Amino acid sequence: MVQAGDGKASDGNIANIITVARILMAPAFIWLLLVANQGGDQSITLRWVATALFVIGIATDGVDGMLARSRNLVTNVGILLDPIADKVLTGGALVGLSILGELPWWVTVVILVRELGITAFRFAVLRDRVIPASRGGKLKTVFQAVAISTALAPLAELAIALGWADATPWFDGLNIGLMSIALVLTVVTGLDYLWQAHRLSRRSRRG
Repeated sequence: MVQAGDGKASDGNIANIITVARILMAPAFIWLLLVANQGGDQSITLRWVATALFVIGIATDGVDGMLARSRNLVTNVGILLDPIADKVLTGGALVGLSILGELPWWVTVVILVRELGITAFRFAVLRDRVIPASRGGKLKTVFQAVAISTALAPLAELAIALGWADATPWFDGLNIGLMSIALVLTVVTGLDYLWQAHRLSRRSRRG
């Protein structure tokens, strides 16, 4: 089903196809990120390409969501695959940055534990109910995307190339600030998600 309608949407609809494409994009992005670190004349170019690929992958999150809602293509599979696509991309980026020594491993571990834990919890309660992402969770996703995109982009090298070497500490501070906000939102929204799920579970048992 690719058009709006009243019938039940197929799991193979266009919105879900875009989501799967985002998941498949992750290996290419990670490969480019790691290859760019090997140096050479094309290293900065490859780093920009990797950054662009990540941004495109994250940006299409809004595209598949918009299609699903506007064309009545929302499915349980899509609700589950959408956050998985985000986690594959963001998780791959975080691990890649940590491998390159550009992000502390403890930050990557904290974020991945939260993301994978919530995803596993969603699968665990799938038989009873599907819990969609909250507004706080969506805000967290936005900050993660912005923070990771900023960390991936070789902005310091760009500043040096443009003769703005004095601006490089500012870019470092920007990266730290954005990643700190993303980390706090990740932890807080994870705890809130579990609390809200607990409240829903209690209500259902009472009912």
